Amino acid sequence: MAANNRRMSGKKGAQVGSGGQRRKGLEGKGPTPPAEMRKGHKKNRIATAKAKQAARRPVVRGRGGKSASEMVVGRNPVVEALREGVPASTLYVQQFIDNDERVREALQLAAERGGINLMEAPRPELDRMTNGLNHQGLVLQVPPYEYAHPEDLADAAYDEGADPLIVALDGVTDPRNLGAVVRSVSAFGGHGVVVPERRSAGMTAGAWKTSAGTAARTPVARATNLTRTLEAYKKAGITVVGLAADGEAELGDLQALGGPVVIVVGSEGKGLSRLVGETCDFRVRIPMPGGAESLNAGVAAGIVLYEAARRRS
Repeated sequence: MAANNRRMSGKKGAQVGSGGQRRKGLEGKGPTPPAEMRKGHKKNRIATAKAKQAARRPVVRGRGGKSASEMVVGRNPVVEALREGVPASTLYVQQFIDNDERVREALQLAAERGGINLMEAPRPELDRMTNGLNHQGLVLQVPPYEYAHPEDLADAAYDEGADPLIVALDGVTDPRNLGAVVRSVSAFGGHGVVVPERRSAGMTAGAWKTSAGTAARTPVARATNLTRTLEAYKKAGITVVGLAADGEAELGDLQALGGPVVIVVGSEGKGLSRLVGETCDFRVRIPMPGGAESLNAGVAAGIVLYEAARRRS
């Protein structure tokens, strides 16, 4: 009888056996998560793809040492560096600066990216920092680049079940050529670039800009001695192929590009140095029916990387 009275009672509340589910259904679900965490959202797919790509290439940066920090000076160079995603730690702005479009864009880009300190400084301080260069009231500090170790590049390839595809630069001193090579390595599925510690281009702001952002995911390793590094690659079972205008083999005939390989590119003027050329397993030429004497490092590396990627597909 007591049970019947409960059913017939006009008192509001959950029915017997409901477990309060109706009341739970009215409770809020908390704040909406950001787009990167919502399944099905475009930003979530992009973040997931980036995470998977990073997981496939667990390269340890820093074992190859660090470069010195760098200053990008002037309104146009600073804006271009921020547009291209060049790493930056601090944006220095002169006190009482004329607030033109470039200054406003630099401040907006730095704020949107996040992680960049904004510092106001008097003109004499900026003059001192830049050694008297015409900074026009804007100075961007680029942090030291952390180089990988040459062994890391091959290890990362084997960890993902692939044959190493690496480019080594011999005597290439233009940072824009280094940036172009990094971009080509990224485009054709390579595993990184090796540069000598001395008399070679490094990962400066100019190299970052030319890489069009690909330097963020394509490691650059620094070798104390390039010849010894190539010999170590050979001992690990990786074929070393040098590009030379007078090479004994033609690019299209080289079967070694389908396996683990290091492609060595020399400078446009001098080509490969003697010791590096002697260390190579093969010296290969790129056929040029148009009659050009040589190609710059970025173009030459791109051609050979395309041929290697074609053979691997």
